[in-house]
Amino acid sequence: MALILRPPGTTGAICRPDRLLAAQVYARGVPRRAVENALVLAASRRLMRPADAAPLAAVRSLAYFLPVIEEVLESRVSQDYFE
Repeated sequence: MALILRPPGTTGAICRPDRLLAAQVYARGVPRRAVENALVLAASRRLMRPADAAPLAAVRSLAYFLPVIEEVLESRVSQDYFE
């Protein structure tokens, strides 16, 4: 769960629903590396916005990252892409 605290734009709080969701992701057998890559990708997308774009609200839930986790699982890119 500590991974969600690292990306810029997150609140740093971990709530019970996040813990339950993390347990579900783990139970599905999603590799930790895929979750890390999704967090990097989502945080990068949030940071690489036009300078004049309206600010985004902080990410308050692990659920925000679920679509990106799925995207990473389905992608065929090299690990180098995320590094």
